[in-house]
Order: sequence, then structure tokens, then C-alpha cells
Amino acid sequence: MSNIPQSAKLGQHVVIEENVNIGKNVVIGHHTTILAGTKIGDHVTIGSQCVLGIQPGGSARMRKTSKRDMELVIEEGSRIGHVTSIYAGTKLGKNVFVGDHASIRENVSVEEESVVGRASIVELNTKIGKGCTIQTLAYVTGDTTLEDDVFIGPCVSMSNDKYMGAQAFSLNGPYIKQGAKIGNNASLLPGITIGQNTIIGAGAVVTKDMEDNITAAGIPARKIK
Repeated sequence: MSNIPQSAKLGQHVVIEENVNIGKNVVIGHHTTILAGTKIGDHVTIGSQCVLGIQPGGSARMRKTSKRDMELVIEEGSRIGHVTSIYAGTKLGKNVFVGDHASIRENVSVEEESVVGRASIVELNTKIGKGCTIQTLAYVTGDTTLEDDVFIGPCVSMSNDKYMGAQAFSLNGPYIKQGAKIGNNASLLPGITIGQNTIIGAGAVVTKDMEDNITAAGIPARKIK
């Protein structure tokens, strides 16, 4: 049995499965599906044609998620755009904004006041801190960490598999420290660390760790004055 208070405003053809908890003054757009086990806090707004609470699947070649029957949690005040998909096992903190066409996989945490921009993708096992901004069409690979107040520009790309499947490798995305800023179209290789308050220029290719409080640019990225 799902809990849907009278204050909820549901669009046309909304599907809400069993075992869904919806807070006060929630708005859900037309043709959106809320899958079993989803928990939605007060004053959350969800756009049209979204699918929320997807249980992980995949093929025999893909990495398996050990947990099953996980819950999606969306805390109060968050806003979800149109045509957005968010998987179970993920938690969005208070006042998070997720743009239209964005996709967030399982086992992801997005802390309060962060923004996941339009058509961006956040892969599994990723941690996003408070007050982060991930802009349009950015790709945040799996197993990545963004500390608080990180800025990811449009079309930034990251990877977590050093050998692209050719040999065994422990998947490990970038670790981006507090206040770092990554310019548009930059590429970050697996396992690298971007230092605190460091700026990575547009179009850079980061192949090694970058220290705190510097600016780096180029291919490969190097510290500049």
C-alpha cells in the first residue's frame, strides 16, 4: 500500500506502484512512473515522463549490483525535471535540482543544494557533495567522488577503466576535491585526483594528479602560471 496524501498533485496517467511514500505538497507531472520502494519528501516537484526507482539490471557482461530491492530516496524541496530516470539505491538530499533528460544510476548520493544538469549522466557508486554543479551533458563515470562545491562544466567526460576492458582493473573514477572547477569539454582519466580549489581549463586532458590551488590546461594538462 502506498502513502499518497491529499495535498499531492498528480498529472494525468501517473503510475505509482505499491510501497511508495509521498510527502506533503508533492507535484508529479503527466505520464511519470514512481516504482516500488521510492520515498519522496515534502515539497518535491517531479516533471513529466520520468521513471523513478528503477531496479538495476543489465547483461551478463555488465557489472552486477549486489543489493536488490533497494530504495530511491528524494528529500524535501528537491526538483526533478522532465524525462528523467533515477535508479533505486540512490539518495538525493534536500533542495537538489536534476535537469530534464538527466540519468542517475544506483548507489549514488547527491547531497543538499547540488545541481545535476540537463541531459547529464551520473553513473553508479558515485558520491556528490553539497553545493556541487554538474552542467549540461556532463558524463560523471562510476566510482567517482566530488567533494563539496565542485563545478563540472558542460560536456566534461570522465572514465574509470584504465584498460577499456582489455585486462583486469579495479574500476576507479576521478576524485575531485572541494572547490575544484573543471572547464567545459575537459577529459579526466581513471583514478586521478584534482586538488582543492584547482581549476582545469576547457578542453584539457587530465592524465595525472593535480595539486591544490593551481590552474592547469592543455593536452596533457599541465600547471600554468
